[in-house]
Amino acid sequence: MILSSGFNVYPREIDEVMYTHPKVLRACAVGVPDEKRGESVKLFIVLKPGATMTESEAIDYCKVRLSAYKVPKYVEFIDELPLTAIGKPDRKVLKQRELEKLKS
Repeated sequence: MILSSGFNVYPREIDEVMYTHPKVLRACAVGVPDEKRGESVKLFIVLKPGATMTESEAIDYCKVRLSAYKVPKYVEFIDELPLTAIGKPDRKVLKQRELEKLKS
């Protein structure tokens, strides 16, 4: 769960919205540190082969389908999502990667 501006944000809900986009193969939302909000939503997206998308296109797609506090503030396109042993996106690995970026 992501705690953003005092609201509980369930990452799976954001993932499921993005799975409905025709260009998205996989998606995974995580919370990243934010001085004002506590945490902000960052969305990792793997696009379908040959598809292109911009950060603003992904955010706009979410704005229409989610409450304002659930809309990702950041979007990163990656080639492959890290997966757990049972095949689910590994949010812990993605979050740890973000924390390491902030430290450096």
